[in-house]
Amino acid sequence: MQEILVLYYSLRGSVRALAEQVALGIQQVPGSAARVRTVPRVSAVCEAVEDDIPAEGPPYVELRDLEECAGMALGSPTRFGNMAAPMKYFLDGLGAAWANGTLAGKPAVVFTSTASLHGGQESTLLSMMLPLFHHGMLVMGLPYTEPALNATRSGGTPYGASHVAGADGVARLSEEEAVLAQALGRRLAQTAQKLGGRGR
Repeated sequence: MQEILVLYYSLRGSVRALAEQVALGIQQVPGSAARVRTVPRVSAVCEAVEDDIPAEGPPYVELRDLEECAGMALGSPTRFGNMAAPMKYFLDGLGAAWANGTLAGKPAVVFTSTASLHGGQESTLLSMMLPLFHHGMLVMGLPYTEPALNATRSGGTPYGASHVAGADGVARLSEEEAVLAQALGRRLAQTAQKLGGRGR
């Protein structure tokens, strides 16, 4: 059984809703399981401000999650066209994993959520890819062979799954957003299987 890491940060639940759909897509591939993890919030001076164990939801990510995964789906809300500080803070601390090639050769995908329709989804997804390239990951998107990519009137991009939450921040995915998030998870799991868990 191969495990795919679904790692996300979510403040109001929208990215968590996407993560759940990505995980569902992973689990639709026989022989694949999703390992869902999150990162803690940080303060303005970039120090963790949460307890070691979250009060609810999935546990915080550990180095062994990166070592043991066959692939990774990375999710964050958009902050002015970029990933949120807690996810950036976590990625910035992976120098040792980079030096060791922990993630090299593993497939990866990204997903995000914005409050507004043109809130920087694609730039956020692209910015999230950059550190994954530096880690030697094989970064993928969503092909237009997915019919929902042409049908969506809200979230969903060729760079990765996305959601438009609206001003109220409600974590209610559209049908196309959910379909595309699941497709992203399936594609990631299928690719990891084709690679046979070979990293580096």
